Amino acid sequence: MLISASLKSVSQALGALLVLGLLGAAPAHAQRKNRTSAANPDGSLAPAAAPSPRSARLQPLFGGLTPAQATQVIGEAQLKAITASFASPAEASAFFATKGFEYLGENKPDTATYRFNLAWLLDPKNADAYRGLGIVASNQPTPDAAINLLTTGLALAPANSLLLSDLGTSHLIRYGQTKKKKDLTAGLDLLQRATTVAPTNANAWQELARGYYYQEKYAEAWAAVHKGQAISPGSLDINFISDLLAKLPDPQGTFK
Repeated sequence: MLISASLKSVSQALGALLVLGLLGAAPAHAQRKNRTSAANPDGSLAPAAAPSPRSARLQPLFGGLTPAQATQVIGEAQLKAITASFASPAEASAFFATKGFEYLGENKPDTATYRFNLAWLLDPKNADAYRGLGIVASNQPTPDAAINLLTTGLALAPANSLLLSDLGTSHLIRYGQTKKKKDLTAGLDLLQRATTVAPTNANAWQELARGYYYQEKYAEAWAAVHKGQAISPGSLDINFISDLLAKLPDPQGTFK
């Protein structure tokens, strides 16, 4: 799932390493949870303080800051030093988006968020930055923030199969929470588009199977499961297979 981005020369790659050195102070550990809020004299909770520059780096799109405000968080001098190592801001953005996905794979969401934020700041039209931040936001209790970010990314890259499947999956997750039919409809449409654009997207097939399951179209669900399995056995969700078996035995007899 990682999106690759190449540097144009060995010297540029070395420059990228220097850039990462500049980012060494970027926060890489998860924020502490369950902090107590300050209270007013009457016992009511005090208004939340504005995000500090440090915490803004750990929030998708710097917690809603404008590009100008986000530039102040990073520091204009540091941002210029970062872009100087690349041929263009867009190339730098692609590099940091790639690093973000690598950090996600290493289970370092805070570090990944900072890289995706940099990718967005350097090129607000980088769809991969929105996709990465959408994946980070998917860890929230509801998928609303993830859906918003992924929708923005998809508007920039309408034929991106990974964005289509991630957004479709997010709508199915919200359907599972709210049972609103519009999310099921949207999720199925997006996943069908994802498998049309990239028939080898195994995860999209498995999530499409889940959508059919919600529609009680169990035969279609099994067909989608097997298409995904043929592409990548690792895409299978054993818990989902068990749920599907309870509704309809596998027509191919592979799962029992």
